[in-house]
Amino acid sequence: MSESNELYQELILDHNKRPRNFRRLAAEECSCHADGRNPLCGDTLALDVKLDHDRIVDIAFEGSGCAISTASASIMTESVKGKTTQQVKVLFDIFHGMVTEQRMPDEMESLGKLAAFSAVGEYPARVKCATLAWHTLMVAISGQSSELVTTE
Repeated sequence: MSESNELYQELILDHNKRPRNFRRLAAEECSCHADGRNPLCGDTLALDVKLDHDRIVDIAFEGSGCAISTASASIMTESVKGKTTQQVKVLFDIFHGMVTEQRMPDEMESLGKLAAFSAVGEYPARVKCATLAWHTLMVAISGQSSELVTTE
């Protein structure tokens, strides 16, 4: 195993054991919300977002799932804080391209810790685990939060 793959595994395990932003936002602070589910793996996610105009100033999640799902949600929340919704959409496209093996090498550098999921594309069933939080976030910030987001 390469040194970078080993570091990525440690990062994913750390975020699974100690997920960041694992909480709910108070109702008065929450600008948008969405619930997500991955029926294949059983992952569930409730995502709260606080916006200031179109900038994410706080984001939190709760739920249960596999290590990939939990770590992805944790690292995603850290990665999108302070970004505009447009920047988040661009980041989603890059991340999604990476995990579906449509790698975009020049853009992957902008992923930071999210690059830890670069090997997920080798395991198609895990792609849904890694992208659940992202799809849920896209629905939340689009204003369609009344529907359940599913990876099916």
